[in-house]
Amino acid sequence: MLVTKHQNTINNAVKANHERTFYSQYPEHPKAYGEEAHAKGVQSYQQLLGKPFKQLLQTGETGWSGEEVSPYTQEVLGVSYPNFAVSDLLSKAAEAGKSWGKLPVAERAGALTETLERIKDYFFDIANATMHTTGQSFMMSFQASGPHANDRALEAIATGYHELQRYPPHLEWEKPMGKTSIRLYKTFKPIPKGTGVVIGCSTFPVWNTLPGVYADLITGNPVIIKPHPKAVLPIAIAVSAIQQALQDNGYDPNICQLAADSSDHLIAKELCEHPDVRLIDYTGGSAFGNYIESLPGKTVFTEKAGVNSVILDSVKELGPVIENLAFSVSLYSGQMCTAPQNFFIPENGINTANGHISFNDVVQQFRDAIVGLVNHPKMGAGTLGAIQNDHTLVRAKEARNLGGKLILEGGPVANEEFNKARICSPTILEVSSADTAIYEKELFGPVILIIKTRDTDHSIQLARQMAVKYGAITCAAYATDTHTKDKIEEEMNSVFTPVSFNLTGFIWVNQHAAFSDFHVTGGNPAGNASFTNQEFIVKRFVWVGNRELAE
Repeated sequence: MLVTKHQNTINNAVKANHERTFYSQYPEHPKAYGEEAHAKGVQSYQQLLGKPFKQLLQTGETGWSGEEVSPYTQEVLGVSYPNFAVSDLLSKAAEAGKSWGKLPVAERAGALTETLERIKDYFFDIANATMHTTGQSFMMSFQASGPHANDRALEAIATGYHELQRYPPHLEWEKPMGKTSIRLYKTFKPIPKGTGVVIGCSTFPVWNTLPGVYADLITGNPVIIKPHPKAVLPIAIAVSAIQQALQDNGYDPNICQLAADSSDHLIAKELCEHPDVRLIDYTGGSAFGNYIESLPGKTVFTEKAGVNSVILDSVKELGPVIENLAFSVSLYSGQMCTAPQNFFIPENGINTANGHISFNDVVQQFRDAIVGLVNHPKMGAGTLGAIQNDHTLVRAKEARNLGGKLILEGGPVANEEFNKARICSPTILEVSSADTAIYEKELFGPVILIIKTRDTDHSIQLARQMAVKYGAITCAAYATDTHTKDKIEEEMNSVFTPVSFNLTGFIWVNQHAAFSDFHVTGGNPAGNASFTNQEFIVKRFVWVGNRELAE
C-alpha cells in the first residue's frame, strides 16, 4: 500500500507545516542524487530534442505543436507536443475524477507522494529542460524545478491531508431532551469542486505549477495543466512521470493531463471559460490575471505582477549589505517575481556603525558591486543566467530611456559555455520620488530603480503605496534600531507584504522556503493566493454534512 510506504514522509511534512522550521524531503544539491545522475540527465534531455514528445499517457490528439527556443543557444529545441480538443480534455478529466474524488484522502496522499518520488527520477532531465526554456542557470534550474518544486508539492499534499481530516467522517449525535433524546447518524464529507486548470508561466514552469496541481489532486479534483507555449518541456516531463506512476498503481492517468498549445492558437481562455472548469490557478502578468479573477462561478488562485521594494535606513556594515543586494538583483537577471526593483534611499544617506555614508556613496558602492559581480569570470554569467524572451531583453535595453539619471547601463555579458546566450546585465536608474511614472510599475527583468526620498518615513510611505496600488510579493529592509524596524514591519504588513530584515550572506529576499515561508500573501494586487496556506487548499472542496435519524 502506497499509504503505508509514504506515511512517514506525509507525517513529517504535516509536522513541518505546523512547526515552520527547516524541512526538505528532497535535497537541493545535485550530488545527493549520485555522481552519474547529471550526465545521464543531459543525455536523456538531448534524446528528447527534435522529435515528438510521446511520453504522455494521453490519446486522441488533434495535432502537434512546439515552439521552444533555448535562451542559451538561440536554437529551436524541435520538441512537439500533442494538442487536444478542450472538450476531450474535460470529458476525460470528469470521468477520471469520479473515482479519484471518492478515494480516502490517505490513499490519495500516498499515491501523490509516489508521483513525487517518480518525478525525482527525472530531476536532471527537468533541470536541463528548464535551463534551455527559461534561461535559468543549471543550478537554479535543478533546484527550482526539482527539489524545491517537489517540496512545494509535498507541502500542498500535507496541508490537504490535514485539512481533509479536520472533522470526523461519521458519528452518532445525541441531543438530550429531558426524559428522551434525539439521536442522529451524521456524516461529514469533503466534496471536490470539480476540474481544475493550472496555467503555467515561462520563467518557472514547474515551481509555479506543481503547488496548484497537487492542491487540486489532493482535494480530489482532476487537473489539466496548460503550460506557457515557450516553456513546455520541463512540466511535460513531470506530467509524464505523474501519469506513469498513477497508471502503474491502478489509477486513471487522465486525473492529470497536459494541454499544450501554441502562440497562434492559445486555449487558456477557452479552458477557463468552460462551464466544466471550476478551479483555476494562474501565474503570470496582471492583465490576464485580472481577467481570470473576473470570471464568474470560478474559484481562482492567482500570482500576478508586483513591485518589490528595498528600504534602506541604517546598517551595521554597508559592504555585506550591498553584496547581498547586488546578488539579489542580478540573480536570474531579475526575472523572479520576488526580485527587488525599487530601492528607497534617503537623500541624506544612511548611518552605519562606522559613520554616516552619503546617498551618492551608497549608490556608487551598489553600482560597483553589480559591476564586480557581472564581470566576475566565475560568477557573472552563472548568476545572471539568460533572458527568457525578446520582450524582456527589449525592456532591459530600452530602460535607459525611461528617464532619471543613468547610473549603470546594462549590456551583453560573455558566457564561455554558450557564446550565443541572450544575456543582459542590469541597468540602474536614479530617479526622484516625484518620478512616479517611472517607478510605479513592474519592470520585469534586469532593471533597478534607486529612488531618492526625503527620509525613511517617506521611503516607507512610498513602498507601502506601491504595495497598495500595484502589489508586492517581497520587501527587504535594512534598519538597526527597533523603532524603525517596528514601523516598517507594521506599515508593510498592514498592506499584506512580508518584510525580510537585514539579510546578508547566503540568504536573499528572492528566496522562499517550502514548509516555512508563505509565497505571496494573497492580500494585495500581486496575487489573491498563497503557497501554501489553508485557503489555498480548503477553497478547492466543500464540506457537506448528511444526517439520518437513528432507530
